[in-house]
Amino acid sequence: MKAGFYTIMAAQFFSSLADNALLIAAIALLRELHEPAWMTPSLKMSFVVSYVLLAPLVGAFADSMPKGQVMLLTNGVKVVGCLLMLLSAHPLVAYAVVGFGAAAYSPAKYGILTELLPPQQLVVANGWIEGTTVGSIIIGVLIGGMLISPGIAVTLLGYDLPYIDTGVDTPPGAAIAVIMFFYVVAAVFNWFIPDTGVDRRMVNRNPLFLIREFRHCSKLLWRDKLGQISLATTTLFWGAGATLQFIVIEWASKSLGFDMSKASMLQGVVAVGIAIGAVVAARYVTLRGSVNVLPIGIAMGFVVMTMIFVTHLPLVIFLMIVIGACAGFFVVPMNALLQHRGHVLMGAGHSIAVQNFNENIGILLMVGLYALQIRMGVSANTAIVMFGLFVSGTMALVLVRHRMNQAQADSLHLIGIDKTDAHGAPAPKPELS
Repeated sequence: MKAGFYTIMAAQFFSSLADNALLIAAIALLRELHEPAWMTPSLKMSFVVSYVLLAPLVGAFADSMPKGQVMLLTNGVKVVGCLLMLLSAHPLVAYAVVGFGAAAYSPAKYGILTELLPPQQLVVANGWIEGTTVGSIIIGVLIGGMLISPGIAVTLLGYDLPYIDTGVDTPPGAAIAVIMFFYVVAAVFNWFIPDTGVDRRMVNRNPLFLIREFRHCSKLLWRDKLGQISLATTTLFWGAGATLQFIVIEWASKSLGFDMSKASMLQGVVAVGIAIGAVVAARYVTLRGSVNVLPIGIAMGFVVMTMIFVTHLPLVIFLMIVIGACAGFFVVPMNALLQHRGHVLMGAGHSIAVQNFNENIGILLMVGLYALQIRMGVSANTAIVMFGLFVSGTMALVLVRHRMNQAQADSLHLIGIDKTDAHGAPAPKPELS
């Protein structure tokens, strides 16, 4: 790997760590304000709405300047969101500002991989990026949980700056102040991300043109025989993953009697499993074989449903790791395949923007349905069963669709790499539909 790749990893680690710690602190802030329970999953909805609304614009923005510079600027927007929370803005509003920064950050974060590395290294690179991201999730939720715990919160609130009234006088506020430091560390690494030298000229700055171009890119990726499969899979994964975060917290509270701090640590255990699955996928799954992991997604839904039968902590931890490992193993190859197809068809920034748009619509829909279930009084166990059946059923439909596509075309030819004919001649260029 090129040296710049490790700088990208470090920047992503600290920014993602702060994002995940901030979610725990924001949930604690909502509970301190005695807001209704359905507002907790609504936090995630406020965060991702920018991904959907800004999708036509952020891809072009990410492609208009060096992506390290984009990551630096958008990281600053996240800091503004933290400040708003400290200044008593409603958590849903402040977290939406953080989401605004994250929406513009993401196309640069992933798009730079296709500029910096050859296609043959994308699965490995994604394995490392996802592994690093998952590591940051583990540490982030653990740090978030610890920062809001009574013992550490009291210690943090005992520190005061001389002659300055910071206005930080609650455990969530103290946690948010600490989390801002991690965004600053991420900004330092953003500063040192190298320029890949890719042409930065924007074809058109007119928002209407960008919206039409985005719509064209979306159609192109959904009509592509491999693009549609990888996009459907990652959309389901991120929607399911976001929902599972809140399901685990609610289930741990109702079935295991955990408080907020302990329940957040179970999220970290799931992330450990994702890291294991991501590392195994990076080691054993190639870009050519990426579509072979689809059955793992079906299995994951059934594994999730076994949560309703588990109450002993050792079994709980084992189950969380298995769920995470299934998720990590099938999403890393799918993500790499989607990046490669998008890069071939339309360019890195645009393809990641299309990916974010679809994935975050999935998050809005699935988290929104879960919030509706809470308002309707659906029990945690019923929600888990409905969730598992939905994941397995949807993944089964994706697998059927892929096999129909296979009957029409050679998937290795569509991927367009690492293939030669019987005489050793290079494979033709990938088809676009």
